[in-house]
Amino acid sequence: MTGRTAPADEALGYEQARDELIEVVRRLEAGGTSLEESLALWERGEELAKVCRRWLEGARARLDAALAEEAAQEEGDGGGEGEE
Repeated sequence: MTGRTAPADEALGYEQARDELIEVVRRLEAGGTSLEESLALWERGEELAKVCRRWLEGARARLDAALAEEAAQEEGDGGGEGEE
């Protein structure tokens, strides 16, 4: 495994990656697959988890930036205390 996601995975949205990951987990938990197929599913699951993690980290960064901007604006306005 190279540690990088496939180019096709770059285009996956969070919900698509999550749904496919859920299906991979279901198939692994159900059993009945060969060792080769199980390993392929595991690797696919790892790649999908990376896609989901990147989406969530990006969302967290955007949220943190928005909160920091809001705090800076409030600070610039005098904190908003005592104003109506």
